[in-house]
Amino acid sequence: MSEAALQVAPRPSVALRMRGWLSNPWRKPRFLAVLSWGFLVWAILPVVIAVVFSFNAGRSRSTWQGFSLRWYVTDPDLSVVNDPILHTAVGQSVKLAALTMLVGTPIGVAMALGLARWRGRAATGANFLMLLPLVTPEIVLASGLFLAFAHLYKSGETTFFGTPAQLLGHVTWSIPYVVVVMRGRLFGIGKEYEEAAMDLGAPPVAALFRVLLPMLAPAIFAAFMIVFALSIDDFITSQFLFSDEGTITIPMLIYGTGRTGENPSMNAVATVMLVLTLSALGLAALVMRAVARRRGGGAPTTQKLVRFEI
Repeated sequence: MSEAALQVAPRPSVALRMRGWLSNPWRKPRFLAVLSWGFLVWAILPVVIAVVFSFNAGRSRSTWQGFSLRWYVTDPDLSVVNDPILHTAVGQSVKLAALTMLVGTPIGVAMALGLARWRGRAATGANFLMLLPLVTPEIVLASGLFLAFAHLYKSGETTFFGTPAQLLGHVTWSIPYVVVVMRGRLFGIGKEYEEAAMDLGAPPVAALFRVLLPMLAPAIFAAFMIVFALSIDDFITSQFLFSDEGTITIPMLIYGTGRTGENPSMNAVATVMLVLTLSALGLAALVMRAVARRRGGGAPTTQKLVRFEI
């Protein structure tokens, strides 16, 4: 064998190796993994910092000064327990979120059922109008409601701003999200189960309440959670339609406090809201798991809830 044949072939250039790596469809998605983990860190790190500094003994938000429950209970003026402004804001946010869930979700479920079963040219227009708020900036809806309450729906010098106006705005904004979630589940289920129930002698109302709605339960639960998150996190509509200090919500209070001065108790408020939300999710998961076990489904129902496989 000649000496030239024994020589090691030169390694391909970096450009050729990169081109070969990019052209390989079975390569490991390292870039996507790094991008996903980077996004998670970017999204979660500020929350972790806020939770950690809610237990800071001093007012600094950048220097750790010792562990303390000052911003929760011990501070006489600014703690969560002792600040009446925080009490009002938390109560208003929770009240609006609960009322929006109770009002908006049933309306959205009913509208999704109607739109999914409605046929004809008018149904196409109705579906388009229902999806239009999803692509409309929230400030357009909020400003429209503001002008309507300020100039149309008023009695003399009395306007209807405050909790009723905020509730109407939250419900109007959240209904399309419920419709989208419910219609996806309805199209996945189809009409076969309802038709089978009616073939067996069940009237349409009984087929709805005893067959279809139980199958829609995971989607209804997801719609409740989406509406709760939209309402409790809303700032624009609440800001446009509030009336006095009694109708200030937590996002409004955080925004106003951030503009006027630093209040470390805001970290404690955010931590309390986070704990309450996670506790509600955990309780709902336990309840759904108990129901699934009673029906013989076991743990997969809880896993579907966590993965939003509705």
